[in-house]
Amino acid sequence: MMSEKDMFNRRTKKSEDGIATIEFAVVSGFFLMMIVAVVAGGHFFWTHNALVEATRRGARFAANQCNPADTTCTNYDTAIDRIKNMVIYNSPTAGTETFVPNLQPSQVIVTYSPRAGMGDSETFGVGVGTVSVKIQGYTYDFILSPVTLTMPPYETTVRGESAGRQAGQNQCVIP
Repeated sequence: MMSEKDMFNRRTKKSEDGIATIEFAVVSGFFLMMIVAVVAGGHFFWTHNALVEATRRGARFAANQCNPADTTCTNYDTAIDRIKNMVIYNSPTAGTETFVPNLQPSQVIVTYSPRAGMGDSETFGVGVGTVSVKIQGYTYDFILSPVTLTMPPYETTVRGESAGRQAGQNQCVIP
């Protein structure tokens, strides 16, 4: 015959059957959501950094190119296309794989301007004027989510370096 203690232990054990499965289902669902959130957040920050880097690379490349308004410079007519390709494909020529997923040429804006406070008296050239590369209107789609986020504008501005000229072509003017 079973003692009262044995009957109690047997009843308690039977009543807890399946609880571990339910606890696992609840806890594993929570941890799975956390893992997806960490991966999505990591991809979002990777995209942010890639957009920053794309403007930097484009601006550094543009500082070594001709101002498209300077018709005396070689290849002045394709300068903007080469700069946009550098931002989008990380190469002056168009490629097949973009540096930042879904970045379009219409979202890249290249602006040449004289140095601040100089008015129109100074054009873009070696050590003078600036070039800005801006990415505007880029939208980010979160992983496994219908949420679309329009990223803020990213812009990098640098001064003119070689401005598309070869050594010996330019005369340096000391301001």
